[in-house]
Amino acid sequence: MKEMVLALDELDKICEILPKNGVVILQGDLASGKTSLVKALAAFRQSQIIPTSPTFCTMQEYLSQEGKIYHYDIYQEGFEKLLKNGLIENFFEQGLHLVEWGDEKLKKYLDRFEIPNLMIKITPQNYKRKYEIYE
Repeated sequence: MKEMVLALDELDKICEILPKNGVVILQGDLASGKTSLVKALAAFRQSQIIPTSPTFCTMQEYLSQEGKIYHYDIYQEGFEKLLKNGLIENFFEQGLHLVEWGDEKLKKYLDRFEIPNLMIKITPQNYKRKYEIYE
């Protein structure tokens, strides 16, 4: 486990260590900074589009200088939402898949199919956020 405590203007430090491909499961309470991290990553990788939360459409795709970024929000239904909407197959595509509200069911699926993944747990700490990164 790797741990970082960062302010919003320091998120490049975590963006530098994220892979170009695979799945990153983002966990944290409401307003903990999951979408802010996705926005920072898109800016870091020079995407032309600023991400918004895909709560109502489940998945958004962005092109960046370093490849595709896929952004999922499965808050309402969890892992089952990915299955029901046929989005689970996307994880086999090249690019970085960022999944807000991913859970242990998703982690087990990714491990079972040997899809590279890591989990980031985000916790507010005063005016910063603690990022616990589990590989």
